[in-house]
Amino acid sequence: MVHTRMSALGWVVGGSETVVRALLEALGPDGTLMAYASWAEHVYRRSDWPVDRRKAYVAEPPVFHPATGAVDPEYGRIPERVRTWPGALRSPHPEAGVVAVGARAPWLVERHPPDDGYGADSPFARLVQDGGQVLMLGAPLDTVTLLHHAEAIARVPERRRVTYRVRVAGDGRVEDRAFTDIDTSGGAYPYETLGLGEEDPFAVIAREALAAGAGMRGPVGEAECHLFDAAALVAFATAWLEERFG
Repeated sequence: MVHTRMSALGWVVGGSETVVRALLEALGPDGTLMAYASWAEHVYRRSDWPVDRRKAYVAEPPVFHPATGAVDPEYGRIPERVRTWPGALRSPHPEAGVVAVGARAPWLVERHPPDDGYGADSPFARLVQDGGQVLMLGAPLDTVTLLHHAEAIARVPERRRVTYRVRVAGDGRVEDRAFTDIDTSGGAYPYETLGLGEEDPFAVIAREALAAGAGMRGPVGEAECHLFDAAALVAFATAWLEERFG
């Protein structure tokens, strides 16, 4: 699973296509490349929008087509490049969805429940189960999406959750579906009680996981990059969360 900040790498001949080709070459024919996708038109906090935008969205809400819906641009150029790569597949979740290309792509994306989209039956869980890794290719540590999986499975009695509705296309029709999940926008846990100051909690967890041996760092281009063992990272993060909120 890759998170990339192209600007941190410096100038790359061929841009995002070169990066994806290089990753697929490094993985080889038996490997699989996965990226967090979400959806460019997804929103579960309409109350934060201006009134005119809320009214327009409610009057004619967009429809999520898993095969064509653009990746949320907030996550950079690489996920959209992976989504449009020949043979790429996408999981059918508008907010927690992933894209993948390679040998294990069908298995990774085949199931993605509408409730608990980061939980035990999600592509994130299968990444961990299959011995996967997380590569932060110039991306900051606070963008490690796999930590949402740790939030979802940690043995903590209460966490913040959201329910929202999205129109989804499938099987020749459009359905209005409800999705319930941990709050990945406002924070699934009361991190504000930990006294972290301005530091993002995911960056703190990832940095401490590195120090504990769950990953390694090294340069690629002009960027400082990190490679995590997915299972080790999730094990460290769940223990970290349970110690503070369990």
